[in-house]
Amino acid sequence: MAEQAHYRDRVRPEWIDYNGHLSEPYYVLVFGDATTALMDLTGLGADYRAATGASLYTAEAHVRYRREVGLGAELDVTTSVLSVGARKVRLCHEMRVDGDIVATEELLCIHVARSRASPFPDDVAERLRQYLSPVPDYAGRAIA
Repeated sequence: MAEQAHYRDRVRPEWIDYNGHLSEPYYVLVFGDATTALMDLTGLGADYRAATGASLYTAEAHVRYRREVGLGAELDVTTSVLSVGARKVRLCHEMRVDGDIVATEELLCIHVARSRASPFPDDVAERLRQYLSPVPDYAGRAIA
């Protein structure tokens, strides 16, 4: 089995909506922090960005909200890489509370340098490939 990156957080009071549950934008915030954690693990972190001016840009995202999440819930996000191309990477985040999947996010990210899509450095691409996992059955679906 390939490695998975992990990111953990806790639902804060300011993240709760008028229905008493985690508000939609905060799922995406937590998934964004999980992407940043993967970037740090694979050599795309702050030092890389400062040295090269390059980073990952999200080109497309698909979020599935599966279960309501309440105040104080411990969020555990696992991140897998579904594919690595010359200039793009497809990611999958699964957010769990008490082991149950409460939301997923699939991302298509582009490696950008000097405002253009740019190839990953070989060492970064190789580190991303360490997180390659089988594509889950829900990935790649359109909204129906």
